[in-house]
Amino acid sequence: MRRNFLGYGQNEGMPFSGFSPEGLKFLRSLKRNNRREWFQPRKDVFDTHLKVPMEQLVEEINSALDRFAPEYVTETKKAIFRIYRDTRFSNDKTPYKTHIAAWFKKRGINDKSAGGFYFHVSPEDVIAAAGVFMPPADQVLALRKFLLENHDRYMKLATDKKLRKFEEFEGESLQRDPKGFPKDHPASPLIRRKQWGWHQTWKPDLAETPKLLPEVVASFRTMAPAVMFLNEAFALKKPRREFYFD
Repeated sequence: MRRNFLGYGQNEGMPFSGFSPEGLKFLRSLKRNNRREWFQPRKDVFDTHLKVPMEQLVEEINSALDRFAPEYVTETKKAIFRIYRDTRFSNDKTPYKTHIAAWFKKRGINDKSAGGFYFHVSPEDVIAAAGVFMPPADQVLALRKFLLENHDRYMKLATDKKLRKFEEFEGESLQRDPKGFPKDHPASPLIRRKQWGWHQTWKPDLAETPKLLPEVVASFRTMAPAVMFLNEAFALKKPRREFYFD
């Protein structure tokens, strides 16, 4: 019998067998018809072919996380992102996302921007990723200080032959070393970043097979030591704004 994680499992006894072709077809159509008038009459298609299998997949991933990263097991309903976009501060007012995604964060860290595991399924690709994606200013400062002081540990993790098969986040970086940090330090390129992590990408047809589950789990397992390392920064005392002098 499969374990009902945190008491919130909705699909116990229903193993993940892949998303149906109708699910990816729905997302492709949604991209062309991203409006409420189109979505609402077809919401049952979304529920049947995307929401239900996604819940099954998250339950299975939680089962795997319980073996190698138990603190990241996440309630199914909280792990899955809503299909509805937050358009309040965006010029893009299309109401729906055109992918389905989930996020597994460490329990005890309230902010979703701390280190965690992510995956999504879209008509263009399947992505598994792990790291710190969009940290607020105080977390950026904490991470930069931590990475400066633990640069050797980071490099040992980042150069592991298994992790090197993944791509590091590109994102934006500062042009100069941030204020309060030493200049031209070996860790400078790392400290200038605004996000830290790794990702792996597959073709979308993987989502229609049971192989999606072991592929995502294997990626998470490989990236787990790096995620746990990054989250150490948030267990430390909040750093002062300026703590080094040139």
